[in-house]
Amino acid sequence: MPAYFSKFPQIYYDAAGEGNAKLVTNLLRRVQIKEGLRESGALFDLYEISGEETPESVSEQFYGDQKYYWIILLFNNVKDRFYDWPLTQDQFEKYVNDKYSDINGIHHYEVAQESGPTSSFDHSHMIQVNSTVSGATSVTNYEYELRKQLAKGRIKLLRNEFLDLITDEFATLIGA
Repeated sequence: MPAYFSKFPQIYYDAAGEGNAKLVTNLLRRVQIKEGLRESGALFDLYEISGEETPESVSEQFYGDQKYYWIILLFNNVKDRFYDWPLTQDQFEKYVNDKYSDINGIHHYEVAQESGPTSSFDHSHMIQVNSTVSGATSVTNYEYELRKQLAKGRIKLLRNEFLDLITDEFATLIGA
């Protein structure tokens, strides 16, 4: 983690407001990836997170070093790795059971849209409707939460050949 925060600028900050400022790392500085880059298929490989993979383990596997975990988080717009990253199976089961009194209860009803894509691997072709709509199928609380978890697990990994370019650009932007 030190490699990531070492790029952030230093500022003087008086936490207590007593005129005793200390030099600290400005953790509030942020950069954002341009939307066009996020959608460019030439820059990324698609990856599906499985099991108990963490940003660090995916970074180690894909880039050969854990220190690039932040690139995975940044390019997938993960702002909170504990809520925006997929849970392990045990964590997921506990989460769903804690959230819902009946995990098999109906969350909503849906039908396939009639124009545009009429099928998808992520259910994005489905439209939420009232239960009285003809052909509506029910989605349980468990199914709904599982879909959200699976969507979090489909990430884009920046290709290795662009790694230095992005880290240099990040250093320039964050230190500006």
